[in-house]
Amino acid sequence: MYTAKETRYEHMQYNRCGASGLLLPAVSLGLWHNFGSNASLDTMTELCRTAFDNGITHFDLANNYGPVPGAAEENFGRILKKTFGPYRDELVISTKAGYDMWPGPYGNWGSKKYLVASLDQSLSRMGLDYVDIFYHHRPDPHTPLEETARALDGIVKSGKALYVGISNYNKEQTIAIAALFRELGTPFIINQRKYSLLVRDIEKDGFKSYAAENGIGVITFSPLAQGLLTNRYLHGIPQDSRIRTDGRFLKEDAVNEKTLSKIRSLNAIAKERSQSLAQMALAWILRDKDITSVLIGASRPSQIIDNIGMLANTQFSAQEREQIDRILA
Repeated sequence: MYTAKETRYEHMQYNRCGASGLLLPAVSLGLWHNFGSNASLDTMTELCRTAFDNGITHFDLANNYGPVPGAAEENFGRILKKTFGPYRDELVISTKAGYDMWPGPYGNWGSKKYLVASLDQSLSRMGLDYVDIFYHHRPDPHTPLEETARALDGIVKSGKALYVGISNYNKEQTIAIAALFRELGTPFIINQRKYSLLVRDIEKDGFKSYAAENGIGVITFSPLAQGLLTNRYLHGIPQDSRIRTDGRFLKEDAVNEKTLSKIRSLNAIAKERSQSLAQMALAWILRDKDITSVLIGASRPSQIIDNIGMLANTQFSAQEREQIDRILA
C-alpha cells in the first residue's frame, strides 16, 4: 500500500496559474513518452510516485499519448486506482484533444462533436469523473473558433473539467479565443507551448510577454529539446538515443556540429553554476517568473529528482544571460 511522503510539499515551488486561483508546481510531469503500451507498468508507477513524493502534483496527458493512442491514459488510470486513489484532491490532472484519434471525420481537430466525445473517452480510460484542465491541443483552421470555444465552455459547465486550456496557439490565436472565453465567462487559464533554450518561438511571436501582461498561465513542453539539452549529446549521438530508436521527434540532422558547439558552450556555463546542462536549461525557462510550470518527461525516477534539483538556483546574472544569448545567436 502506497503512502505518500509527508515532506512532499516542503521543497517544491508552486506558481499561480495566470489570474486564476489554481497553483501549479514549477515542475510538472508529462506522460507524452514512456507511458505507452510498450512500457512497464511498474516503472510508470514508480515514476508517478517519485514525482508526487517530491511535490509534483500536476500530471499532463492527451488522448493520443501512447503508443498506442489512449494507452497513456489507460495506464495512468491504473496507477490512479492502485496508487493515488486517496490523493485525487491533491492532484491536478490534465488531458487534451485535437490530434487524430479515431477513424473517420469526427476523430480530429476542434469540432464540438470531437471534443465532447474525446473527453468522455479520456475520462473512461482514466476512471475519472472530471479532469482539472482540458485543453484544445491545436488550432483548427476549418472549424469556427466560436464553436471550439463554446464546446470547451460547455464541457466546464457540464462538470467534466474545472478549467480550460489551449495548446500550440500562437499570440494572435490566443488573443482571438481568449476574447470569446471572456464573453462566455469560461475559466480559461493556460496555454501550453514548446519552449527551450533552442526553441524560443513564444518570445519571437510575442506570446510570452502577452500572457504575463494578461493573466494567462504558460506551461512549456520539450524544455530539453528532446534530449539535446542534456549531457547525452555532448560527444555526438549515442547508439541508444531516441534519434536511433525513434526518429519522429528528433532528427539526426538536428545534431550537427554547429548545434553541438552551442550545447558544449552552454554546458560550460552550467558547470560554472554548479548545475547539469539539463538543470540549467530548465532553470532558464523559469528565470523571469513568466512561466507557470515546465513539463518534464522521464524514463527513470532519478531523472525526476535531478530535474527538480534545478529549483535551488533559477536566478541568472546579467552576465550569464548575455553569454547565453550570445551563444544562441
